[in-house]
Amino acid sequence: MAAKVAFIGTHGVGKTVLTFSLASRLRALSIDADVAYENSRRSPFPINEATTLEGQMWILAAQWQAELEAVRRTELVICDRAVIDNYAYMVRACGEQEYLHPFLQRWCTTYDALFWVPIIDPEIAADKVRATSTRFQRQIHGILGTLLDRLDLRARTVELPLEREAHIPLIEDALRARKILPPRQGVLF
Repeated sequence: MAAKVAFIGTHGVGKTVLTFSLASRLRALSIDADVAYENSRRSPFPINEATTLEGQMWILAAQWQAELEAVRRTELVICDRAVIDNYAYMVRACGEQEYLHPFLQRWCTTYDALFWVPIIDPEIAADKVRATSTRFQRQIHGILGTLLDRLDLRARTVELPLEREAHIPLIEDALRARKILPPRQGVLF
């Protein structure tokens, strides 16, 4: 079965950049890695502050599907989001949906590691889809932290530092510690 890791966090923090940077780095090391893409941009329902229960259910289902498909085609799946941060948007819009907790908690055990990307930039880079409200961004970040505790996911979670240049080396070390990547090959001089 494929190993699976996910970048989690609120919008506009650099999860997609990290996802593709890690995938590129691992492929350069001849490691079979592929990406499970974030799906909210394809949603036929409102997203961001205007999301609905139906919209977030669609996004959760699309996330599950993307991950299921990805584990069939590669040895290491790198997820640009995870179900837990998708659920954080649902909680903000509609409140907690307790009936989903057992499934979410079980699904989160399929991630070998969750890498929580912090809010670094004071503003969100505008595009035609992403919300630019920093207040909304911080709300999602706070909800996600609460959910990590509530669903007992802290042991699977690596909180990334504020220094972006430290992310990829720290992630590689965490993957080696979890035996997802082979040990670093040292050269003695």
